[in-house]
Order: sequence, then structure tokens, then C-alpha cells
Amino acid sequence: MRTLISMLLLTLSLGVQAGSKEEIDAEVKDAVHAFNKHTSAGRDLSKKAAGMLVFPNVIKAGIGIGGEYGEGALLVKGKPVAYYNIASASIGFQLGAQARSQIVLFMTDKALADFRGSEGWKAGVDGSVALATLGAGGAIDSETAKQPIIGFIFSNKGLMYNLTFEGSKISKLDK
Repeated sequence: MRTLISMLLLTLSLGVQAGSKEEIDAEVKDAVHAFNKHTSAGRDLSKKAAGMLVFPNVIKAGIGIGGEYGEGALLVKGKPVAYYNIASASIGFQLGAQARSQIVLFMTDKALADFRGSEGWKAGVDGSVALATLGAGGAIDSETAKQPIIGFIFSNKGLMYNLTFEGSKISKLDK
């Protein structure tokens, strides 16, 4: 049990170490490439988005008490304009660790401005994130596609289901 707790703490502490702008930019570029490869519908939506918040490597781990952490960049017109972290904590039955990528599309200028003007943005409180799922032929649900903020959670195996952004806090990093 002590070994498992040590592994959890090590996993989370590795995620907490701040990456440089260059490291984050490279990881974001790779995550966007993987995202575009996994979902053409998401790629099409991202082209219409006012902004794209990309967390290329979010680590989630837990043994009864869990947490997640990742760093990423906000892209506007394909260029990084600011850097952010995402963090959350949870209590309940959980055991293990997982790495995934998360992308949030701000589909309107207002949604993007509200996010950028906030001091610590909390999903589900400061803005509702419609989690995208793929239907027949890889299409995104038409109601989800109409939302001002759309989230995608994926791994190297494709989009992931039954996950949520709710309760995650996103804070700006000084980079």
C-alpha cells in the first residue's frame, strides 16, 4: 500500500512540474495533430472556433483520494496567446493513473472573452462545457455542435467517453 501511495505522489508531482513555453508549445502541437487525426468533425469545429485551449498531457491518479493536473496553451488563430493549467481533486473509490489530452473549443468571441477575463475559470460554474461524443460516421451531435464551449477528451486510442470537465479549475500561468 505504501508503494502505491508513493507511486501516486510521484505521478502527480511529475505533472506539477512546470514546463517551459517551448516544451508546452511542442506538446500542444503534437496534441492538436493527434486530435485532428482522430476526429475530422472536431477538426472542422476547431477551424470555426474563436479559441482553442489545449492540455496535451493531463495526469489523473488516485487511491481513494485523487487528483489531476496538466498544463497547456490557449491558441487563437493557431498561435499560443497564453498558458494555463488544469487541476481537480476527487474523493471516492478510485485506484490507478491515467494520462489523456483535453481540448476546449470556445466557439464564440463572447465565450472566449469571458474565459480570458476570468481569474481562475471553473468548468460547470463559470462556463458549461458540452462534452463531444461521436455518433454514426464520426459526426458530432448537432446540439453539442451548437454550444458556445465544446470539450474533447482523448488518448492515443481516440476520443474517450463517460468523462467530464466538471469541477476542473483552469488557471492562467505566468510564462
